[in-house]
Amino acid sequence: MTSFINYLKQSDIFYQFTSTQLELVANLCQEMVFNEGDIIFLENNSSKELYVITQGEVDISINSAIIGPVGTAQKDTVVSKLRRGQSFGEVALVDEGLRSASARAAQKDTHLLVIPRDKLIMLCETYPQLGFRLMYNLAADLAMKIRNTDLRIREQLLYKPQAKT
Repeated sequence: MTSFINYLKQSDIFYQFTSTQLELVANLCQEMVFNEGDIIFLENNSSKELYVITQGEVDISINSAIIGPVGTAQKDTVVSKLRRGQSFGEVALVDEGLRSASARAAQKDTHLLVIPRDKLIMLCETYPQLGFRLMYNLAADLAMKIRNTDLRIREQLLYKPQAKT
C-alpha cells in the first residue's frame, strides 16, 4: 500500500492531500496490469472508475467515424497520450453517463490504480476536507483539459489551410 501512496502523491488529482488522506484513498485502490493494445474502456460504454497510471502509457481515442459521413468505416483517432502520474476517467466522479472516449494501453506492462467511484464518493462524503480538495483538483484538471482542447480547436480553425471551393 505504501507504493500506492507514492503513486497517488505523483498524481495531480491528489495534489495537496495529507498523508492520512492519501492513505484513505490508497485503501480503495486496486492495481490492474494491461498489455499493449488492451482496452481499458470503450467510448459510449459506462464505467465508474477513476484511473491513475503508475507505469506505461494510455491512449485516449475517439471514434472519428461518428463525426464523419454516414457509412464511414470505424476509425479511432488518438486525441491524447497519458503517462505515469496522470489520471483519466475522472468525469465518472461527477457524471455516471457514458464515456466520451476510449482508453487503451499503449505499452506492455501498463499498470493502473483503479479507484471505484462509489467508494471514493463515500470517502468524500465522510471526510469533507478530502472531498473538497479532490473536487477542487478535479475542477482544475478539467479546466486545463478544456483550455488545451480550446487551443487545439483554435489552431485547427486559424492555421489550417482553407480548402478551395
